[in-house]
Amino acid sequence: MIAFLSLLIWVVLLFWHGRFWQSEPELAPALPARAPDVAIVVPARDEAGVIAASVSSLLAQDYPGRFRIVLVDDNSTDGTGDIARALPGGEILEVVGGAPRPAGWAGKTWAMQQGLAQTHAEYVLLTDADITHDPRHLATLVAKAEASGVDLVSEMVRLTCDSPAEQALVPAFVYFFQMLYPFAWVNDPLSATAGAAGGTMLIRRRALGRIGGIEAISGALIDDCALAAKVKRGGRIWLGHSGLAQSIRPYPEAGDIWRMVTRSAYVQLRYSPLLLLGTVLGMAVMFVAPPWYVVHGSGLACWAGLACWVGMGWSFQPTLTRYGRNWVWGVVLPAIALFYMAATIAAAIDHHTGRGVIWKSRAYPGAGS
Repeated sequence: MIAFLSLLIWVVLLFWHGRFWQSEPELAPALPARAPDVAIVVPARDEAGVIAASVSSLLAQDYPGRFRIVLVDDNSTDGTGDIARALPGGEILEVVGGAPRPAGWAGKTWAMQQGLAQTHAEYVLLTDADITHDPRHLATLVAKAEASGVDLVSEMVRLTCDSPAEQALVPAFVYFFQMLYPFAWVNDPLSATAGAAGGTMLIRRRALGRIGGIEAISGALIDDCALAAKVKRGGRIWLGHSGLAQSIRPYPEAGDIWRMVTRSAYVQLRYSPLLLLGTVLGMAVMFVAPPWYVVHGSGLACWAGLACWVGMGWSFQPTLTRYGRNWVWGVVLPAIALFYMAATIAAAIDHHTGRGVIWKSRAYPGAGS
């Protein structure tokens, strides 16, 4: 019975779930027909190892209009702000020392809010401090927004995939994100699905005003998707992959990726034990049951399990190709899924035992903290 339920789920996913494995094509480098002013807001907390490369890439943007970079040093303890101030940014770069975080605000959203207060440009690019940008990136993002009329242009930047742990686990992270937020549905104004990737979010200032500013998502720990949901309620958004931006944050060990997943996994489930149970059971039926039936089953159940295993491996191939990985990784996707299931369960245990979410030396013990 479970084998056929798995088969039914995969048939629905592969044929009626927004072609999630395909995503959108990368934006080709382009120049906007109009080049309005852009403010680039960079929240940064303890980013000494990457901040110089990230900000230098922003300073090198080949944008035909005016742009300004506001880096908010969010109470770093490693000299992040001093490194940024030493860069040859001239009048383009402003480094703002972060004020203490008010109750009810997440650290990143509070830093974003402080950066936005320093500028009134028509567009705002919200980008993480661990991203490097091709010189054509800003112009390409604005060109997309101007040509399509969307309020929010967001991209899943290319993640670091160098260490053995990254090579084994990072492509699946992107694959699962696409499964949660099929890009075709996100980009369809008639679909309620909304998502974004926080590494690159270009938003119109008027759209921010319409939703009530960053205050509308002040306590959100998954700020990118929360922002996308607010914007899409009265406007259009676009989400794709980036060929012009790269994350330079390394995850050398499996434990580093584990901590990255546990930071947001239970938040994504709205701290709900019922949603956790449903997610774990669903992933077990989708990813664990098929190979089990191939090895231990017989007859139609074995064939159903094999069809599921082949289908999931096939759907993983575009993501593997994007990250230069061998097709064989599609065969071991069930084992990779077990890693993510375990991390999700660990995130729930951390929450219910009082440890909550810990990120950048900050603890968030519960929703909205």
